[in-house]
Amino acid sequence: MGRSKDWMILAVAAAVGAAAPLVVRGDQGERVIRIEAQQFEYKPEEVVLKKGEPVILELVSLDRVHGFNMPSLGIRAEIGPYQSTRIRLVPDKTGRFAFHCDMFCGGGHDEMDGRIVVVE
Repeated sequence: MGRSKDWMILAVAAAVGAAAPLVVRGDQGERVIRIEAQQFEYKPEEVVLKKGEPVILELVSLDRVHGFNMPSLGIRAEIGPYQSTRIRLVPDKTGRFAFHCDMFCGGGHDEMDGRIVVVE
C-alpha cells in the first residue's frame, strides 16, 4: 500500500511540473527556459521575463518542423523535429510580445501562438 501511494505522489508531481516551464541555468548563468512546440501549441503559452535579464530560450519540437517567429523582438527560428534551438534574449523593453509558428503544420496551425511578457 505504501508503494502505490508513493507512485501516486510522483505521478501528481510530474503532472504539475509538466505544466510549468522548465528553467535551468546555462553556461553563462542565464536562465534557460524550455518552450516545447507540438501540433498545434507551444508549452508554455506564456513566459514572463524581467527587463534587462539575459535568458536562453530553448525551443524544442516534439513532432515535426515548426517555426518560432516573434517580429516585435526580432526573433525568428526554425525548430527541427526532436531537436532544440537555443536563442539568447536580453529584453530591453517591457510589454506583451506575441510569437507564432510560421511554418504550416496542419489544420490548427493558425492557433499555434504564445506570448512573452516582459516586466520591470
